[in-house]
Amino acid sequence: MLWQWVQALSLRKEEEIRVIMEHPLLGKGNDYSPKRIICLTEECTEMLYLLEEQDRIVGISGFTVRPPEARKEKPKVSTFLDANIDEILDFKPDLVIGFSDIQANIAQQLISEGVTVWVNNHRSVRGIMEMMVQLGALVGKQAEAIEIVDRFKNRVGKLQEIISKWEIRPKVYFEEWYDPLITGIQWVEELIELAGGQDTFPELREKSLAKDRILADPSEVIRRNPDIIIASWCGKMFKKDKMLSREGWNQIPAVQNDDLYEVDSSIILQPGPASLTEGLEELHRIISNWIEKQNS
Repeated sequence: MLWQWVQALSLRKEEEIRVIMEHPLLGKGNDYSPKRIICLTEECTEMLYLLEEQDRIVGISGFTVRPPEARKEKPKVSTFLDANIDEILDFKPDLVIGFSDIQANIAQQLISEGVTVWVNNHRSVRGIMEMMVQLGALVGKQAEAIEIVDRFKNRVGKLQEIISKWEIRPKVYFEEWYDPLITGIQWVEELIELAGGQDTFPELREKSLAKDRILADPSEVIRRNPDIIIASWCGKMFKKDKMLSREGWNQIPAVQNDDLYEVDSSIILQPGPASLTEGLEELHRIISNWIEKQNS
C-alpha cells in the first residue's frame, strides 16, 4: 500500500509539473535564447555567421563588410555613432548588441524603450575571446564558440614556435589615425606581439580611449625608431606620401627601408573574429618578411 501511495504521489507531481510547464504565460519549449538580434557592430554579426546562427539577426550596422553575405541579406539600421531607433523598434528585437562607450547614447535610447541591450567594452585579445564565447553561450553554441577560440589559440602556439627561433624581433609602430597621430588600441598591439613584433608605445596600449593614445609630438616616433610602420586609418585609405612628408621621418629605419604597410581596418580594427584570424596572419606575414630581409 505504501509503495502504491508513493507511485500515485509521484505521478501527481509529474502531472502538476507538466501542467505548470505548459502554462501559456511561460511560453513553449526550453529555448530561452534571443531570436531577433540587432548587431550594431560587425564583430557580433560575423561571429553569429560563424556559428551558423545568422537567422537570428534582423538588423546590422551599415559599416558591416564581414561576412559579405550579411551586407546583402540583412537590413542596415545603424552607423557606429547613430542608429535608426524607430526602425530598430519596428523589428521587435529581443536583444541588441553594441560595442563601447561610444554607443552608450544608442543603448540608453533603446533601454528607455524597453529593449534588452548588451554592450561589450572589451579592448584586449582576451576580451575578444570572452565576447565570442559569451555570444556563443547566448545562442546555445558555447561549445562551438570555444572551438573557434581554441583554433586561434592553437595558431598562436604554432606562431610562438616559429618566433622563438628568431634572433631579433622588430619594433613596430601601428598608426590608427594620422591627424592627430593615434597609436594602436590594446588588442592590435597585443596581436603585433603575438605575431612576432615589439610594441613601440607599450605605455599607451591599455588606454581604451583614442584621445588618450594621441601622440602630441610626432617626433616621438622618430625617437622610438621603429623598424616597421603599419597604418590602418579607421577605414580611410592610407596615403604613403603623406607619411613620408612628415618632418624628420626620413631618419626612421622603417621609412629608409620602405617597410611601410597598410592593413585593412576591417581585419585589424574589428574587435572580433577578423582580428584574431586574418588580422593576426597579415601582421605575421609583414613581420616575417622583415625577418627574412634581415637574414638575406
